[in-house]
Amino acid sequence: MLRRLAVAALTWLCLAGPSQAQGFGFGRGGGGPAGNFDFYVLALSWSPGFCELDGDRSRNREQCAGGSRLGFVVHGLWPQYERGYPSDCSSANRSPSRLAMAEAAGVYPSEGLARYEWRKHGTCTGSSPADYFRDVRRARDRVAIPPALAGTEGDRSWTVLDLERAFVAANPGLRTDMMSVSCRRGMLQEVRICFGKDLRGFRSCPEVDRSGCRARSLTVLAPR
Repeated sequence: MLRRLAVAALTWLCLAGPSQAQGFGFGRGGGGPAGNFDFYVLALSWSPGFCELDGDRSRNREQCAGGSRLGFVVHGLWPQYERGYPSDCSSANRSPSRLAMAEAAGVYPSEGLARYEWRKHGTCTGSSPADYFRDVRRARDRVAIPPALAGTEGDRSWTVLDLERAFVAANPGLRTDMMSVSCRRGMLQEVRICFGKDLRGFRSCPEVDRSGCRARSLTVLAPR
């Protein structure tokens, strides 16, 4: 009986389409046909939290350099399925040209991160490297950072709901079911906001919303 169930499950996975076989949870992915996705997630990393948790292991030294005082920066613009996401989709244009990289300047905290994000996520969009980086900039520019988080002078404690409400108040059309807050060890790491595929507006994203931080409160470290 167990053998028959295992064979059936394997057969189903082999026949499943990309949105099924590539992964069921937010944060799991696999290759897929470029341009075949449902929506975007713009991930904005909170630099103080990222640097506290991962800065020593990160290749993005510029982001965590002493005195940089960075707050929210672009982590990435990720194509998503309704469940799961594609990644590393194409072997073509794996290394963006210098001209394309010029479009990423000032968007990411480091060139290394921009190149990595193109390989892992940008190749799944169906866009050229230059167009992808322009789309990342366009998505970033559509999100207003709440004033209370734009110039934090000291470490503060926030509830996840209050953080989401602050973003909702600063961004007309955004709702709490269109975003999530990511945390680790009680610290704010990231805010993830969902966009339609054309990047013209926000959209609901139940799986992303459910993946958010479940802590009652979290520490928002001040920029260093």
